[in-house]
Amino acid sequence: MAFASFDQKNASAPMAEINMVPLIDVMLVLLVIFMVTAPLLTHAVKLDLPRATSQVSPPKPDAIEFSIDASGARFWGKEALTREQAADRFRVEALKQPQPELHLRVDQATAYRAVAETMADASKAGLAKVGFVTEPDRK
Repeated sequence: MAFASFDQKNASAPMAEINMVPLIDVMLVLLVIFMVTAPLLTHAVKLDLPRATSQVSPPKPDAIEFSIDASGARFWGKEALTREQAADRFRVEALKQPQPELHLRVDQATAYRAVAETMADASKAGLAKVGFVTEPDRK
């Protein structure tokens, strides 16, 4: 591959060779750029996925629907109770396996004392899962 040749015979003939070195250099630079940037373009989210088992799921525990109205009266479902009767029923329910969940529905005008007493009675009885039931805000 001679650019300035003293050979007069082949001087006017077109050059039939392509210089590949610059093309290979550009290709290698692009390859390195893609190798560096490709892992950065993947947006992987690290998750701790649950393990699948073929075992039967344990039965879901029952829920205790407990309500307190604005006057402080306590209701087990639709049955009116005193505080002592409710505490006795909490003790009985706490012995069940699996332990039921206590769904507490309270009127917004109820004194906090009645709610705190009920939660304390449930905690003393051994009920571990207490949830408050509310209505969504309608806007």
